[in-house]
Amino acid sequence: MARIKREAFQLLGNAHGQHGDRASREAAFERALSSLWMAYQPIVRFSDRSLVAYECLLRSGEVTLSNPTHFIETAEQLGRLHELSREIRRQIGAAIAESDPGVNFFVNLHLRDLLDEELYATDSPLARFAARVVLEITERASLDSIPDTRVRIARLRALGFRIAIDDLGAGYAGLSCFALLSPEV
Repeated sequence: MARIKREAFQLLGNAHGQHGDRASREAAFERALSSLWMAYQPIVRFSDRSLVAYECLLRSGEVTLSNPTHFIETAEQLGRLHELSREIRRQIGAAIAESDPGVNFFVNLHLRDLLDEELYATDSPLARFAARVVLEITERASLDSIPDTRVRIARLRALGFRIAIDDLGAGYAGLSCFALLSPEV
């Protein structure tokens, strides 16, 4: 379904609200960034109904970018993806600091986040909670575009993060992505 949706968007062109000039998109992005918040969806173990983790989901009060996919695509178009990702990680880090120490958090990473050196910093918002964070890397983009992927993943693991593949099989070479990342989840 994800592949079909992507192909439909490609065939239809800019069909999901990205109309307008750059200044309009910048203004909408600023409003979305300033009203950004995270929803925390519980992940529950079925057998005993216990809370295992939370999946962190991007939300915004900006009507034109309320869909997380459109918000992220706009950040990409404007060259502001790292700025958006850093704010997301900052907010998640603050939430983890106030949460029960036994609860884990699943955090989605855009593939290009692997190019952001701040992600690997020991003083980054998530680093001190790395043992409780599972970084979900989406398979919707090609890992071939990221140099030294294995090295970058090893750096994240060295900090204590675990790796998951989000949407395995929905995008690029599923098994090669799985083999390259060797996810824990």
